[in-house]
Amino acid sequence: MNVIVSNKYQSLLATLDIDIIKSINGEFEVEDLVSQFTNFYFNKMILDITAIKNYQDISTIQTLSVNMDVSNIILLLDDSEVVNSPRYLSSLVSMGIYNFTRNIDAIKFLIDNPNSYKDVAQYHQLNAVSDGSSASTNSTVNISKLGLRVIGIKNVTEHAGSTTLTYLLKKHLEKQYTCIAVEVDEHDFIYLNDKELKTTSSLDLPAFIATHSDVEVILVDLNDRGSINSCTEVIYLIEPGLIKLNKLIRKDKRTFEKLKDKKIVLNRSVLNEKDVKDFEYESRSKVFFNIPYLDDKLDHHKILNQFLIKLGFVRFEESNNDSKNSKLFNIFKT
Repeated sequence: MNVIVSNKYQSLLATLDIDIIKSINGEFEVEDLVSQFTNFYFNKMILDITAIKNYQDISTIQTLSVNMDVSNIILLLDDSEVVNSPRYLSSLVSMGIYNFTRNIDAIKFLIDNPNSYKDVAQYHQLNAVSDGSSASTNSTVNISKLGLRVIGIKNVTEHAGSTTLTYLLKKHLEKQYTCIAVEVDEHDFIYLNDKELKTTSSLDLPAFIATHSDVEVILVDLNDRGSINSCTEVIYLIEPGLIKLNKLIRKDKRTFEKLKDKKIVLNRSVLNEKDVKDFEYESRSKVFFNIPYLDDKLDHHKILNQFLIKLGFVRFEESNNDSKNSKLFNIFKT
C-alpha cells in the first residue's frame, strides 16, 4: 500500500490507479512529515514536492533524506526553474533520491521499477567547474535491450517542422508497425487534435521509453533543443530556405561539420535533384532525403513511404510490391 502527500498536484495524483493506505494534502514542514511517517509502514510515498515548505531550498530536502528512507519516496517535481536546474537535480542524486519525475504517468512505472544510480547518473554533477558547468556521466535507459527503434526528429534550422513531420510519420508507420509518438518539453501536439500523441519532459523520456517498450517504434519530437541521448537514431531536419540557412551558419559556422555522417533531411523543401546536389557540394554534407512541403490534412503521402523504406522499414517495401502485382480492374476473379 502507498502513501500520497499532495499539494499543488492533488487533482493529478488523485487520478493514479494505485493502492493507497493514506493520503494527506497541504503544505508541511519536513519535520512534521518525518514524525508522521517514521513509524508508519508503507510501500512507496508519492510526494508532491510543493507539499514541502521551503522545498526550493535544497537543504530542506536534505533534512528529509537524512531522516527518511528515500528509496521508498517518489518525488513529483514542479516546473519551477530552481527545482529543474542541474544543480538541484544533481543534489537529489547525491542524497540518494533517484526516483523523481515531472510526469504523472511515470509514477506508476517507478513504483514497480525504481531507478538505480545508473538511471539518473546523467544528472549528477561530479566535478563542478568555474563557469558553473560540470563534468557529468551520461547514462540513459539501455534502449538496445528494449528491442525497439527510438527515432528522434530534431530541428537544425529554427522551426524546421519536426512536430508536423513526427505526426505524419506516425500516421504512416502505424499502418504497418506498432508505433507511438511523443514530444519533449513542448505542448504543440495538442493543436493536432490526436489523443494518441504523447508529451513528456527530457527528464522523464527514459522512463517513458521503458514504459512503452512493447511497441516497435517510438518517434520522439525533439523540436529545437531536445537531447538525443535516449534515441537509437536521429533525423536532423533542415529547411533549406536562404534566410534560415544564413541564420544557421551565422549562429555556428561549424554546423555542417558537426552533422557529418548524420541523417540530414531537407524538410519543407522546394529543391529539385540538381539543387540538392548543389546544396551538398556547398555545405560539404550528404543529404539523406529530400521532403517537399506536405499537406498535413492528408493521411497518405507516397514520398513519406519512400522515406520510411530508406530508413529500413521493409514492410512498406513489401506493401508496395504487393500493390504493383495487383490487377488494375480485377475483372477475372479466381
